[in-house]
Amino acid sequence: MKHVLILLANGFEVYEAAAFTDVLGWADTFGTERIRVVTAGIHPELTCTFGYQTIPATLVNELDLDGFDALAIPGGFGTAGFYEDSFSEEFLEVMRAFARHNKPIAAVCVASLCLGKSGILKGKSATTYHLEGRKRQQLAGMGAIVRDSRIVRDGNLITSTSPGTAVDVAFLLLEILSSRENADHIRKLMGFR
Repeated sequence: MKHVLILLANGFEVYEAAAFTDVLGWADTFGTERIRVVTAGIHPELTCTFGYQTIPATLVNELDLDGFDALAIPGGFGTAGFYEDSFSEEFLEVMRAFARHNKPIAAVCVASLCLGKSGILKGKSATTYHLEGRKRQQLAGMGAIVRDSRIVRDGNLITSTSPGTAVDVAFLLLEILSSRENADHIRKLMGFR
């Protein structure tokens, strides 16, 4: 069984997180490999982008990161407090721990800025939100080699440009954790093929 941590910050986009929970949940139920998803934040209750309230399964400081095989990070809105949490040392250290062990990390949209802030994108190909050039400039300033692609994979690091890529990023993470055949099977069952 594989275990995936979804790291949630205040201001995260529900759609981006839901892509991971749905794709990996379908894979757990109908795929070739069991995949357990755990959500975690630094607060016992989170306010998502657009005001939706959610409760993470656990708090970051209660996690045993060695028990996880991959990390997924949905992006969010700065105006909803996303960067206060996602740029905090507690969040950044989770990302660094996964990177130190060369475990897959998937970041949707501006979540790649968190990876950049953590230092793990230095010299790595990556992308971020595409309609604001300053986000890409910010990512480049953090040492990333910014690519003009919807989804960029550099080894076990996956970054993307927008909420519209979330499902594809989740399927790519599933493929890395299991197989292309399993990911294609789940795509078909979910109606994406």
